[in-house]
Amino acid sequence: MLAAYLVGRGMIEMRTMPVPEPGECEVLLKIEAALTCGTDLKAFQRGHSLIPMPGPFGHEFSGTIAKTGKGVKGFREGDAVMSTHSAPCLSCRYCRKKLFNLCEKIMQTKVLGAFAEYILLPEHIVRQNMFLKSERLSFAEAAMLEPLSCVVHGHSGVRIKKSDTVLIIGTGPIGLLHMMLAKRRGARVIVTGLEHKRLALAHSLGADVICEASALLMAVEEHTDGLGADVVIECTGQLDVWETAVNYVRRGGMVMLFGGCKAGSIVTYDTHRLHYDELQLKGIFHFTPKDVKAARTLLAEGFDVKPLITGSYPLASLSTAFSRLALGDGIKYAIIP
Repeated sequence: MLAAYLVGRGMIEMRTMPVPEPGECEVLLKIEAALTCGTDLKAFQRGHSLIPMPGPFGHEFSGTIAKTGKGVKGFREGDAVMSTHSAPCLSCRYCRKKLFNLCEKIMQTKVLGAFAEYILLPEHIVRQNMFLKSERLSFAEAAMLEPLSCVVHGHSGVRIKKSDTVLIIGTGPIGLLHMMLAKRRGARVIVTGLEHKRLALAHSLGADVICEASALLMAVEEHTDGLGADVVIECTGQLDVWETAVNYVRRGGMVMLFGGCKAGSIVTYDTHRLHYDELQLKGIFHFTPKDVKAARTLLAEGFDVKPLITGSYPLASLSTAFSRLALGDGIKYAIIP
């Protein structure tokens, strides 16, 4: 089979590899569509601690079951399925506390390599986070299961009400998914970012207010009567944005710190503001099986992610897709082997 290997910064190599053979309770999936994502782009541009080089990469995918191992239940060869690339072990200390997204083994047992013709899914993923694809979804739309699960997990700890104003900082695919989900819950949403095309897309998808970063403080004051947003969702992973995000939230409000920063990064906050304004700062990481099921239901019920898929490329043109993303051209690209 053909598989893309990330061999260095900005360097992708197509390799011919043997097709894996599924073991007991495993599934061999023929990839029908894999999506690019921000983590993959970071790895392509500068490397990433969770994506070793040289090695396979890509983790948002859907496909058709090519072969099942002995003991697989509920699925058979030829089924169209959607899946995430990870699942908890269910036995570690955090899993026993039902903090499944913080499973001690979840990053060690994740599966990379969706930018390929086939991918082998182990038992713990098949059993917990793989589902039959809804007929109403294209394979590219079904591949949005993983990022939407992450966004659903973020919202699971924030009770957004119809009367709330939510500020989304960042107009990448994650920021846009947060915006769409907040709108679905009835909130009034302000979106800020640096790129005009993405701001325009956010507006077309339902954002009530869009503004450039330089005009953000004025926009928040104007559209919240000077109170501040009820919820601020940071989706850039930039240190300066982490620090300034608290400037836009009301007293008693919450700042969701979704965008991941480099390990060892340090930010500082005004303790007076945190304490006397009773702010909540909430870090968000990954997802649980419950979040995956909720994301799958959203997609099956018509949560429209098509506008976030800018276009498609064959597997051999994967480098072109990432080069375009690096220039800010597009949101996500579907890679079709």
